[in-house]
Amino acid sequence: MAMKALKDGLVDELRDMLSAEQQITKALPKVIKKASSTDLKKALESHLEETNQHVNRLKEALSSLGASERSKTCDGMKGILEENEDVLDKGEADIVDALAVAGCQKVEHYEIASYGTIITWAETLGENGIVKLLAQTLNEEKAADEKLTKIAATVNREAVATVA
Repeated sequence: MAMKALKDGLVDELRDMLSAEQQITKALPKVIKKASSTDLKKALESHLEETNQHVNRLKEALSSLGASERSKTCDGMKGILEENEDVLDKGEADIVDALAVAGCQKVEHYEIASYGTIITWAETLGENGIVKLLAQTLNEEKAADEKLTKIAATVNREAVATVA
């Protein structure tokens, strides 16, 4: 798609993030299955439910711009998720939770950066409905990252203790 205006960039990024969120909904159940920490499993299960809402919000944002609700493959998220899956497959059982948290935080940071950009563009374009919609998603992504940071404190100590 030729991008002649900022609105074109906004639509492109919304489609990119739609793909990213859809990829995450497929990847999270695999991470949940590999995790052993109850807190981590609960946090990821909760975030999976939120992620389904993120998909709906992105579709709503695209629709409000008069754009089709189709995604555009997010190669960035695809790479992060492939890397995370590879690391988890190679990780010893005692450190899988620490590896899972690290991988999930990479995902969250990518999303936080992307939603920040999209929201700024929507603000600039006066698309206040989209701003409000996606600000909710951004807040959920930040909260998920904070929760993962707290969980990391425990699972990282456990990972170190198993080697000692």
